[in-house]
Amino acid sequence: MAAVAWIGLDRRDCRADPWPQIAAAIADTAGQLRLELRDCIVLVPFAQLMPLASRAFAERGGWMPRIETTGTLAQALSGQTSTEAEGLTFDAAIDALNAQAILSRQAWARSWQERDPRGFATAAVHLAQTSHTFARCAQAMRPEARAGYWTRAREALALVDGSGARERVIARIALEWAALSAAPATDRLFSIRPAAWFAVNAGGRDALTLNLLDAAPAQTPCIVVDLDTGSLDGVDASNLGSSPTLALCEDFEDEAQCAAAQVLYHLQLGQRPVALVAQDRVLVRRVRALLERDSVSIRDETGWKLATTRAAARVMALLHAARPDASTDNLLDWLKTGVCWPEVPDAESATGSLEAQCRELGLARVKSLHAAALDPTSRRLLRRALASLNRMPASGSGSLKSWLGALSAALEDCGAMTVLCDDAAGRQLISTLGLVGTESARLRELRAWAAAGHVMLTLRQFTRWVDAALETGRFLPESVRVELADVIIAPLAQTILRPFAAIVFPGTDHTRLGAAGQSHPLLSDAQAVGLGLEGAQQRREIERLGFAQLEGSERLTLLRRRQDADRLTTNSPLVEQLAASLRSAGRDFAKWVDPRIAKVLERQCIGRHGPSVAEMLPQRLSASAFEALRECPYRFFAKVVLRLRVGGELERDLEKRDYGNWLHAVLLRFHRGRDQAAAHGVEVERLMATAKACQIEAGLDDEEFLPYAAAFKALAPRYVEWLHARDAQGLRWLHGEYSVTRQPQELGGVELEGHIDRIDVLGDPPAQTVLIDYKTGNAEALKAKVREPFEDTQLAFYAALLAQGQVRPLRAFYLALDSRKGIQSIEHVGVAASAQKLVEGMASELQRLRAGARLHPLGEGSTCEFCEARGLCRRDHWASAAIGSQ
Repeated sequence: MAAVAWIGLDRRDCRADPWPQIAAAIADTAGQLRLELRDCIVLVPFAQLMPLASRAFAERGGWMPRIETTGTLAQALSGQTSTEAEGLTFDAAIDALNAQAILSRQAWARSWQERDPRGFATAAVHLAQTSHTFARCAQAMRPEARAGYWTRAREALALVDGSGARERVIARIALEWAALSAAPATDRLFSIRPAAWFAVNAGGRDALTLNLLDAAPAQTPCIVVDLDTGSLDGVDASNLGSSPTLALCEDFEDEAQCAAAQVLYHLQLGQRPVALVAQDRVLVRRVRALLERDSVSIRDETGWKLATTRAAARVMALLHAARPDASTDNLLDWLKTGVCWPEVPDAESATGSLEAQCRELGLARVKSLHAAALDPTSRRLLRRALASLNRMPASGSGSLKSWLGALSAALEDCGAMTVLCDDAAGRQLISTLGLVGTESARLRELRAWAAAGHVMLTLRQFTRWVDAALETGRFLPESVRVELADVIIAPLAQTILRPFAAIVFPGTDHTRLGAAGQSHPLLSDAQAVGLGLEGAQQRREIERLGFAQLEGSERLTLLRRRQDADRLTTNSPLVEQLAASLRSAGRDFAKWVDPRIAKVLERQCIGRHGPSVAEMLPQRLSASAFEALRECPYRFFAKVVLRLRVGGELERDLEKRDYGNWLHAVLLRFHRGRDQAAAHGVEVERLMATAKACQIEAGLDDEEFLPYAAAFKALAPRYVEWLHARDAQGLRWLHGEYSVTRQPQELGGVELEGHIDRIDVLGDPPAQTVLIDYKTGNAEALKAKVREPFEDTQLAFYAALLAQGQVRPLRAFYLALDSRKGIQSIEHVGVAASAQKLVEGMASELQRLRAGARLHPLGEGSTCEFCEARGLCRRDHWASAAIGSQ
């Protein structure tokens, strides 16, 4: 066993570029030992440092050592190792399935799987994660030391009773699974014999590298060049060149803008490349978007989750649309991803037409589209889309291999596979999922399907598996070369020992920098440390050492936000330690000057619009249209003249309006089939049967409709009781959902149209006509409305529709259908007179508009609070003097 010698270099003594001094230290040591550098191997912490080290040695002249990382050296020495049938693949999604297969063989776990499938699946994920952790820990050891490690770990994880017993059992299974893993490729490193090993240490020690040096023969020199020297005892602020800058921002967006502005400021001064530390990945993605607006060349070494790419959205949209309970929103989302079929030449316009019809007809579920009256183009699109989706079986279960084959077939059928193959993220997605028919599929079959292929999945479970696979996959875009990049985005661990002109470090608050990080899902921190795994303290120490490598940079800007959503944030503990060191040296953070250019905008007052519509008046008015004119002229302009509508939501919860529409349909069918009165119980039973039939036809799920069904169950006997009392008065049902139009002479050619819920007549032959409008709202509000007859537009308007040729006396009622308070008839007394006054007022108003009167928004009253046209009239942007004027 070799003795490892340590050479300490202080990173703060070589702030600009440490590699010339590192190369000098290694070359001098090799010279003292009479070694040829060409026979030595230099190990660096990560691959991005290899070209920097090579350049430093090349500038010195002479022979160069072999410069590698442990990973690149192992890859150069061997090909890929095979994985046994149930060995770890280190693919998080595949191993989660393998973990389910392993757990399901345990008798105690099978009942858990049936009782709580979601909790069981979570436990399988934790099992796979813990097994990965054990395996990586063991792979960093010398091969001959692993057997002893497994023995000690089994003793430490002896089974216990009581609290934590289940977690201990699963952790023990994870340990045994890791112990079955094939030998890693890095084991070959222990057999090579260079003239000397040199290792560069910075930002924390690498266990594999140190074990490799420890295992070298005694005659092989092993030297570690340690740049963490001086970082272990804290920061000596007196040795810092220039003080770092700390910028306090208000919130997420402000921090992103400040970080982008700081990067641009450095670039304007010719300071490049600039490192953008990706401590907060979400924030850095926003910073990147801001920088790309200025055409900044960026090299991103972190990438982002594959699940956030457009390719992933395309695949997930297909899976969601294939579900048996898919909504029309799910279907339209998928169709809008760019599907294509030869039978549907213009799928984009057909999709728009289908969406318009779904919104107009209120079709929220795909299964309700089959019976809908769609135009031929939409029907052809729907038929072809469903044919593609049917390649994914909506019911039953299948193996992972069969599901991937079905997904591949569906993607091929709708033309999406071609699009994925032409896209960098799409190609990586195909590789990550191992879609059938691709090279990645054959590779995955060899290493994973032997075990995971036997796990049976439903469509919902397969969708969750795909989502998990894409969440764990990372997409690395094709980046520009390092020497050509203005900005390099990298995590903290990959910024050390790199000669950046400036470093911009956002996300330095207490929740993102210096925290313990995620704990082990099945082990306590003490158990993890006892088993040789990273504990919270070790994770904090690694982050502290990485941060210390940046502290001596000439241009370091730290940023954090004061508020994160609804919580306040403070400085990271590491920033506080740096601040304390600066204060002890009589210094402080440099004052940050916001490089953003302030732009002052002069306030411009907005007055009220007043369009004139003399030549645009509609030739047909409904009750709601005239109500809009009375409530606010500008609302009438927007909704009636311009015919603007708010698109209805397709995927939404059942609302009271849906209940009202269903109730109208129920009462219409009930009365059409009611030739004569029957016993109370018989009529209630028939009414409930009618209600259930209408619910099925409307595609309303029992679970979603339960509250309304319960309310109607209480209402039905009360309605039949009210109906029988009405029968006793000699009143009978004549029409329901009655559409009628009328063209009063006073309106100068304008036609009135309406849809009356119900018309009853008294006696036979009829001696009186009774107009009824069903309401499921507040009866007290209806009573208040009819107290002022000229304020009640709806019943008066309907009465005006029936006035032409009407010789019988006319009465009008609101019928309040309340399951708790019963049935209440609320009469609009003297409705015929109100109807006449309404027509006269309407004629006067139309005449005024034809003469050029302007339609000003009122800007006051309760109408404004819920008006759909509020954004159009700009009510919230008016000058205060404009409100109430004109």
